[in-house]
Amino acid sequence: MELAEKINNMFPRAGEIPEALLKDIPFIQKGYLINGEIHVWEGPRQEVRSPVRTVEDAGLKPFVVGEYPLLTEVEALQALEAATAAYDHGQGVWPTLSVADRIDHMERFIFRMMEEKDRVVRLLMWEIGKSLENSTKEFDRTIQYMNDTLAALKDLDHISSRFSIEENIIAQIRRAPLGVVLCMGPFNYPLNETLTTLIPALIMGNTVVLKPPKHGALLYAPLLSAFCEVFPKGVMNIIYGEGRKLVPPLMASGKINVLGLIGTSRTANALKKQHPHPNRLRCVLGLEAKNPAIVLKDANLDRAVGECVLGSLSFNGQRCTAIKIIFVESAIADAFLDHFTAAVNGLSFGMPWQEGVFLTPVAEKGKTDYLTELVSDAVVQGAKVVNPSGATVCGSFFFPAVLYPVHSNMRVYHEEQFGPVIPILAFDGIKEPIEYMINSNYGQQVSIFGTDPDRIAHLIDPLVNQVCRVNINSQCQRGPDTFPFTGRKDSAEGTLSVSDALRVFSIRTLVAAKDTDANKKMITRIVQDHKSKFLATDFIL
Repeated sequence: MELAEKINNMFPRAGEIPEALLKDIPFIQKGYLINGEIHVWEGPRQEVRSPVRTVEDAGLKPFVVGEYPLLTEVEALQALEAATAAYDHGQGVWPTLSVADRIDHMERFIFRMMEEKDRVVRLLMWEIGKSLENSTKEFDRTIQYMNDTLAALKDLDHISSRFSIEENIIAQIRRAPLGVVLCMGPFNYPLNETLTTLIPALIMGNTVVLKPPKHGALLYAPLLSAFCEVFPKGVMNIIYGEGRKLVPPLMASGKINVLGLIGTSRTANALKKQHPHPNRLRCVLGLEAKNPAIVLKDANLDRAVGECVLGSLSFNGQRCTAIKIIFVESAIADAFLDHFTAAVNGLSFGMPWQEGVFLTPVAEKGKTDYLTELVSDAVVQGAKVVNPSGATVCGSFFFPAVLYPVHSNMRVYHEEQFGPVIPILAFDGIKEPIEYMINSNYGQQVSIFGTDPDRIAHLIDPLVNQVCRVNINSQCQRGPDTFPFTGRKDSAEGTLSVSDALRVFSIRTLVAAKDTDANKKMITRIVQDHKSKFLATDFIL
């Protein structure tokens, strides 16, 4: 079967979907969590359509996964009031709980979450079209992240359990919570990247209002009971609905202390402006990027092609860390293109439950139209789709388009495509890709491919001042989660990693006293009799 024919016949009939994957589908979500109670919503709900389509006699039909509540400003503000009351200016049960007790709550939540793995993974697959294999990996990676976070908090607490004596001052320095956190995650990693902000925010003693992403909302329903039963009343609140209706009133209230957002700089900037006390608002932001790859003429061609394919097309390129433009040194441009286009056209594609599938339908409504516009604009201005069947659309599926040669007048040169369109251009002098990065609005990562240590070293020094991660002979990526994850310019604010996230959702606070006999006796009494949860030397094993 020809490639174009395979693309046009990729979607199944309803009866061809494995029955095991249809359990609980459609999933009608009515519950939402506010102030320690799961409320039932009887108002309007949002229909959730999977990227998967089914073949009917009349054509392709959207596959309905379920529905979730469309709450109003009233419920959003109720959730905020619950979180504010639970924090109680830092006097609530949760912020004053000992680190050991907060860890105990989190360990119980992890256990409960693992019990819901199958349901969460299935909903994740259906909602965003991520392969079943990678949906499972996202869940497992999230559990690992949570366990690593608890281990990192124990290490941090070990360091903080000591007293310091400097210039005749006795002090103990620990980290304290910041207040109420608004968490908003992205659709491409709706579980993992949401919880990489949510979990450190909670474990450091903050209270939370979570608004799940538009695509990836249903998967939180199996976790509502665990959140409700494990954490004290009002500590964890989950609301559903349209962000443009729910979020502005929360920000305008001035009661949000931390905005934890994985999304776009446009959204982040708009939300910041709505807060009446910007100096009181801390922002932890993972935003967009236009990560380039630079392929030097001495690169190992097989390695460079393999990593660039993975980097640009894993989960259809719907990742902020994806390689989104490729600069290839002119001497090897033709050879690179030949190998790259062959590798792209050899990728497996199909339904997310099919074993070994790599490319799947894209998640966002209207995304195939947008990608087609980018390709058309580039072609009009001189680029070619160099891979056979590139840019072929079938329903919600867009077969990757390799564009060459690309130049600065094309939209795809500047815009973050967030999908399977790969712009490639040749360069003669290394100044060209460097200037591209200097002039870019983004500064997350870059990948360099080459074997000459002198040339690689010559590139590293200027590029570390443009981006926050330089990858040598490997794709751009977030992990391991113990490494810092951040960006310059419009790509991020604050640093996320297992240990960094604990710090970014808290603030260093100290108790200090002059080094006198009376003070030493008093502090010793407080510590020995466990009179304070902050001023303590307990060692968590």
